[in-house]
Parts: sequence; structure tokens; C-alpha cells
Amino acid sequence: MVQIGDAIVSFDMFQEYFCCSPSHCKGICCVEGDAGAPVLIDEVVKLEEALDVVIDGMTPQARAVVEEQGVVYTDRDGELVTSIVNGKDCVFASRDEKGCCICLIEKAFREGRTDWRKPISCYLYPARLRKVGDLTAVNFHKWDVCRSAFVAGRRKGIRAYEFLKEPLIERFGQEWYDELLVVAEELRKQNML
Repeated sequence: MVQIGDAIVSFDMFQEYFCCSPSHCKGICCVEGDAGAPVLIDEVVKLEEALDVVIDGMTPQARAVVEEQGVVYTDRDGELVTSIVNGKDCVFASRDEKGCCICLIEKAFREGRTDWRKPISCYLYPARLRKVGDLTAVNFHKWDVCRSAFVAGRRKGIRAYEFLKEPLIERFGQEWYDELLVVAEELRKQNML
């Protein structure tokens, strides 16, 4: 790991190839797993505000879950996460005409109906953040459902930190990301990439 500002970044973020390809995976990360997406405390209000914009696109089952427990819950690890349907599907997930899972909040963002894209944990995926004392660990999460993203990233020569440029800048800032690029270049010079 390497420290950049108040974050420690795993070498996997520099070494792993990744390029999300929803046309291949069908957005399965939104509907697979055993818990919702991690949510920050200040994102709960944003989720509730987004709910008013996207509720008409939600499934009846998702609306029922939200009505019963709200937009978030605490999972078995004690983390605040988005509410889920049937033990796996995010309540904000929907399917497009091609059967690809889409985030209703991000769809509303792209259509200009909301000014918030989605929880940072979703935007940053496959990076996962974890507090370690006063620092934030930035780790690369490997999940079989993303196999096509690993293949596409390798084929296109896109590393995880490059693919995640925009969300990393949103979370940590441009100056932080510029420093990350300096570290990546140094790793390249040392034949570590």
C-alpha cells in the first residue's frame, strides 16, 4: 500500500485491469450479493430526496421494502447499506429494455432530474473504502461477477485507478488524484505495473 494524503491505496488499484462493461455483466452488481451498497450517513438524506424522483420507476416490491424499513438498513456487519429486495436486489435497481440492470438514481442524474449521481460506494466500485484509524484504505474488490470487466480492462489496457478517475476525484479531489498519477508513474518506472 502507498499513502496519498489521508488515504492508503492498495497496489491492486494500480496493478489490476478493470473496465466495467454492463452490456456483458448486465449490471449484476446491483442485484447480486447478500447486502445493499454501503452508504455514508450524509448520503441517507440524498437517498431520501432521490426517492421522490425515482419512486415511479421502482418495482412494487422495492416500494414495499422502502415503505416498511426506509431506504437504508444496518447489515449484519453493522454497516449502513441501501435497502434490498428478496435479500439481494437494491431497491433502486431496475431493468432497461435489454434486461440490463440500471440504477434509477444514476438514470435520473443523467436525465438532469437530480443533481446527485448515487452513493459514492457504488460510483467507486470496484474500489472499497474502509476507515483505518485516521486514514481511509482504498482497496480493490475482486468479485466473480466482474469477470468481464477484468477481461475488458486488460484488453483495453485500463487499470482500475484509471477507470475510476472521476469517482476518485469526486471523493478525494483533483490534487489527490494527480498525486496518485505520480505514484503510478513511479511504479511503472520500477516495473511494478
